[in-house]
Amino acid sequence: MADIHKLAQMFKELDDQLVNCMKCGMCQAVCPVFSKSGRESDVARGKLALLDGLASEMLSDPEGVNEKLNRCLLCGTCAANCPSGVKVMDIFLKARAIMTGYFGLSPVKKAIFKGMLQNPKLFNALTGMGAKFQGIFTKKVDDMLGSSCARFNAPVIGDRHFASLASKPLHKIVPELDTPAGKSGIKVALYVGCVVDKIFPHVGESILKVLEHHGVGVYMPSGQACCGIPALSSGDTETFDKLVAINTKLLKEGEFDYLVTGCATCTSTIKELWPRMFQGESALKYDIGVFERKTMDISQFLVDVLKVEPKKLTGGRKVTYHDPCHLKNSLGITAQPRTMIQAAGCELTEMKDAGTCCGCGGSFNIAHYELSKKIGSQKADNCMASGAEVAATSCPACMLQLTDMLSQKEAGMEVKHVIELYADQLNS
Repeated sequence: MADIHKLAQMFKELDDQLVNCMKCGMCQAVCPVFSKSGRESDVARGKLALLDGLASEMLSDPEGVNEKLNRCLLCGTCAANCPSGVKVMDIFLKARAIMTGYFGLSPVKKAIFKGMLQNPKLFNALTGMGAKFQGIFTKKVDDMLGSSCARFNAPVIGDRHFASLASKPLHKIVPELDTPAGKSGIKVALYVGCVVDKIFPHVGESILKVLEHHGVGVYMPSGQACCGIPALSSGDTETFDKLVAINTKLLKEGEFDYLVTGCATCTSTIKELWPRMFQGESALKYDIGVFERKTMDISQFLVDVLKVEPKKLTGGRKVTYHDPCHLKNSLGITAQPRTMIQAAGCELTEMKDAGTCCGCGGSFNIAHYELSKKIGSQKADNCMASGAEVAATSCPACMLQLTDMLSQKEAGMEVKHVIELYADQLNS
């Protein structure tokens, strides 16, 4: 529970930011949730109106407030298109922190965030155990996508087609690295991220392969923790602060020029949310500020720093690209991943609405799967209509959603990270 003084300060910060909303409704035109639900309360404008009287609302109808606040993908589309520059994501994250501070976390979230995520060794051990025994409860449904489904009706999993836990996570394949700069004269720190480590380790291996090819030294310390966005999105600022502290102390031990990740969500979290939302040890704030300036998406690093250029080839694999919200909306990165697709010798075939959300949204997918599925199904249809053989993206969470949706539609398309495509052509 948050103390009353902290809650009062959070209410004041919320009030100070709410005054900028003009109620123009621009967010309604771009909100992926509203496009499927048609509910005004699902739009940023509706939520901001709710928050305007949060102190009284949370006492009279706490469940209703929570339900409305959590029906949001945190995709940032509303903020990216707001003519008044309202920092919608900051407001929603602070509002969720107020709700969690007042009412507490659910037992399940408390076990996950405080029991598992705050202890990376335990988290790794439990997911490793899960990888060994998952075959008892799941079965493969699509060999091309590597997707599975539940053998019998199970809570949470439902009818999902999901990418299974890797038999060997990246932290077991490559426990740690500290290699000097090669021909590039550059050294980077690699932040791996949970989904790459535990579900898509081949993406991490591709990143390491590409960096080695370009003569880039790598500092990848063992013991990396979650970036903190799942906890922060659920209002658990205490766990968020502890995770940021764990990662900051690990990273500050190395010397590097850039901090790169292969996860759009981790990139935007480190670059935007660590500096703005961290309220932990003040001694770490300087280092967090340094990381903010050094952090780059892997495609951005390869194109903007190493000057990788597209190949002028014809007849390559047809690839369509889905823009992750946390790259496009939060960081404005759209061109560099497309350049990497072309640098891989592939033919880029744009899909309709490439920049709209895929509907994943982390815990949104768990709490509101049918709505998430409606949004994701439209994205899958756009992928298929492009005529491409491969649906590529720059975010492992988006890869999970695309895998689910394309597998259920039996689309016959692969889902790849753009860096996988580039790494694959280095052998040819």
